[in-house]
Amino acid sequence: MTRILVVEDEEHLAAGIRFNLEAEDYEVEMISEGTTAAERLTQTSNGGLDLVILDVMLPDMDGLEIARRARAAGNFTPILMLTARSQNQDVVEGLEAGADDYLAKPFDLTVLLARVNGLLRRRDWARNGDDAPECVTIGDVEVDFGAFEVRKGGEAVRLTVLETGLLRWLVQNAGRVVSKAEILENVWNVDPGTETRAIDNFILRLRRYIEPDPSAPRHLHTVRGAGYRLDI
Repeated sequence: MTRILVVEDEEHLAAGIRFNLEAEDYEVEMISEGTTAAERLTQTSNGGLDLVILDVMLPDMDGLEIARRARAAGNFTPILMLTARSQNQDVVEGLEAGADDYLAKPFDLTVLLARVNGLLRRRDWARNGDDAPECVTIGDVEVDFGAFEVRKGGEAVRLTVLETGLLRWLVQNAGRVVSKAEILENVWNVDPGTETRAIDNFILRLRRYIEPDPSAPRHLHTVRGAGYRLDI
């Protein structure tokens, strides 16, 4: 059974989320305090969770910090972030912190269920995309989409759903220039017109994983004014 952790301090909203998730046969764990959630998400690499629904505005520790701590601790469970702030830059800030999707309050609970299902499908797509193999070799690096890992020299680096999805999209379009707008729309599920340098930061991360020398990339290139191209 799919297990979801809900971190939300608004009692009525938390109860509504739980009721609707359980009606869809999800197993639900509830936490209302940010510090408790941070402890829960940093104790182990996953803790048996399939998804985290995380409110940004918590009284003792905000969701952005919780997401950052979880990722730093090696917990790459998909995170759906809830927030009253809905500007594009707020969305990007959440994604940069480690969220994999973003939903602005107030929202209809049916929309929340759709986003939960969508994020779980995106996780499965990042792992098992239609047009890319489960494993691919880029130079001397092996990418295992099924395990959300990059392996090099006997060492493995875990990837988030967002990082894995971006790398899979680049692999599926290897040799072709992929624009920022295309990535925002197809990988990040964000308005393609959003002005942000966040994608550049994700590209830098991927270079650290796959390039022998990230400062002189052989495989993942920036095409000025156009986007990015992966050469395998």
